[in-house]
Amino acid sequence: MDLVFTEKEQAFRHQVRQFLRDNVSPQVQRKMIEGRHVSKEEMVTWWRILNKKGWNVSPWPKEYGGTGWSSVQHYIFREELQMYPAPTPLAFGVGMVGPVIYTFGNEAQKQYYLPRIANVDDWWCQGFSEPGAGSDLASLTTKAERRGDKWIINGQKTWTTLAQHADMIFCLCRTDSSAKKQMGISFIVFCLDSKGVTVRPIQTIDGGHEVNEVFFDDVEVSYENLIGEENKGWDYAKFLLGNERTGIARVGVSKERIRRIRELAATFESGGRPMIEDPMFREKLAISEIELKALELTQLRIVADEGKYGKGKSNPASSMLKIKGSQSQQTATELLMEMIGPFAAPYNEHPDSPDEAMDWIVQMAPSYFNNRKVSIYGGSDEIQRNIIAKAVLGL
Repeated sequence: MDLVFTEKEQAFRHQVRQFLRDNVSPQVQRKMIEGRHVSKEEMVTWWRILNKKGWNVSPWPKEYGGTGWSSVQHYIFREELQMYPAPTPLAFGVGMVGPVIYTFGNEAQKQYYLPRIANVDDWWCQGFSEPGAGSDLASLTTKAERRGDKWIINGQKTWTTLAQHADMIFCLCRTDSSAKKQMGISFIVFCLDSKGVTVRPIQTIDGGHEVNEVFFDDVEVSYENLIGEENKGWDYAKFLLGNERTGIARVGVSKERIRRIRELAATFESGGRPMIEDPMFREKLAISEIELKALELTQLRIVADEGKYGKGKSNPASSMLKIKGSQSQQTATELLMEMIGPFAAPYNEHPDSPDEAMDWIVQMAPSYFNNRKVSIYGGSDEIQRNIIAKAVLGL
């Protein structure tokens, strides 16, 4: 493959950059640079600007609102969003349940849900992981029992990201307890304000409220909320997770962090000289940049193979992106913590630190701790290595 972007692709990159400069709120950009939380209202406002432009569901087929861009254009668009930075489209809707619905759902489901996902009329969350069924997702026990034209759902989900904002959940439920555990699961969607649903916050190690427990107690859901075929949910989950892992490398995010490290390392001093002049720190920074470049090239190769695996299939090599992308994100936050040293301690007064760096410093320790999770969510590194061994290496 040719790893040089064409003039047309470079022009597209400039178009995306100009659109971001013209439309992203400076307040939102600053919050993201500093690692602060962007509010739900700010995110929805931005995504609706993207939708008006026709870019919020860019990877979807054109008949459902997609742009028809090439795989390289999609890659450029995602990278520019991450490097600017600006909030990327809500993954649970655009990157996960949306593709499942337009690939496996019926026409009525497509016509109803897809426009609402595009305009963020519904905020979606993902009901997969459970206590005791995270990496071993097929062991889930949340049960959906059919009674006439209803499902009666009982069970619990955990680590449900941003469920406190969500209107809708897409949920894996066991619908045949007698079948092999992967074969008795169905993919069901329903409203989070349904009677019997309880959302309980989980405070994370960085002090934030990003994830939740969700409980289902005799929740009644219409049978029509089943996506695809009954007991085929495991196949749809694998398709969804393949899409998630391709984007989860977040090369643009790591690029922005490395840029920020270089910028701050010229200011922070160690031993009476800027950190950027410390040979050991420079070596670590260089190694991280080399590994990030290798990750970027690997992602481009996978992008070039897009479509090779056919409808409803994902490239198993996306598991490599998940592993190395997680490592790159964690390495960048580790370098930032090493660079700012004692200024990362959780107190407010740092009289000797550069004023222009203070906002970044305050959020550095929480960001470091929060990034410990990235090698676990979306499928742990151990699970990804098993996928690679089986599907890529044939072991």
